[in-house]
Amino acid sequence: MKEIKDYSLLPHNTFGMDVKASLFVEYESVEELRSVLSDKKRMAGGWLHIGGGSNLLFKGDYAGTILHSAVRGYEVVAENEREIEVRAGAGEVWDDFVAYTVRNGWYGAENLSLIPGEVGASAVQNIGAYGVEAKDLIVSVETLEVETGRERLFTWEECRYAYRESIFKKELKGKYIVTHVTYRLSRQPVFHLEYGNVRGELEKQGREVTLENVREVIIAVREAKLPDPRVQGNAGSFFMNPIVPRKQFDMLQQQYPDMPHYEVDGSRVKIPAAWMIDRCGWKGKQIGRAGVHSRQALVLVNCGGATGDEVISLAMQIQQSVFQKFGVAISPEVNFI
Repeated sequence: MKEIKDYSLLPHNTFGMDVKASLFVEYESVEELRSVLSDKKRMAGGWLHIGGGSNLLFKGDYAGTILHSAVRGYEVVAENEREIEVRAGAGEVWDDFVAYTVRNGWYGAENLSLIPGEVGASAVQNIGAYGVEAKDLIVSVETLEVETGRERLFTWEECRYAYRESIFKKELKGKYIVTHVTYRLSRQPVFHLEYGNVRGELEKQGREVTLENVREVIIAVREAKLPDPRVQGNAGSFFMNPIVPRKQFDMLQQQYPDMPHYEVDGSRVKIPAAWMIDRCGWKGKQIGRAGVHSRQALVLVNCGGATGDEVISLAMQIQQSVFQKFGVAISPEVNFI
């Protein structure tokens, strides 16, 4: 177990905020986590569990204890001719897990390539991209209850997944820490290529539809659209795509016939937040030391030395602008700390 006082969180937040934690504790097992949680001295000043820090925006130093998982490893726990179930440690880097499934010829996770963060966060945030969400793969989530130190397994149904939501973000927020996640992958070819025109990109490049090629194309598209946080601080998509009632969308479509959209169900439609932000003139705009990325309006960036408050101020101006123009509220995907 690693324990460091006055620890710089610069390597643990992709926005590049140079802030410190009073205490940083990294544990390697469920037993070590249980020991930390039971130590009242360590936990007295408050605590926060983080993964790769790709969905966090620190407004300043953190006065309490930062917990980070180093629980790693993969284990095949069930398999048949059609499917395979893999249990992964919460501290595994998410994209390493995706690469692992592709190398083994298991289908399902490839569309989620290059999403930053760790395995544990995938189950909490229900990460998603290109028509696939973590909930489509998750079988169960193993956790430790913060108050009692007891282990509890959540079935898929108990996780109550929705778009970028889970029970761990709502009713049980801060009450359980994810230690392992079990995913179900397919042994048979199953691709999702229409969302984001992945199929068109493969055809343009003259590439066959294979696991490796789909992963490579998605990585290339993401790298072309999204800034590398090692070069320019950002948290990827800053806002969630809003889901609106069909009646509201029909009215908007009359005014904006070119508005892209995705059917959710018979009564709801998802609208890309990036399109609305772009139409409001925000793409590439900078206010102070915070700005909107020039190639992807959904991404807010640290232009150098920005504070959390500067980024939040920019985000609020964007939200107000989108609501005034479209009557649609957009919500941050990033957590303000």
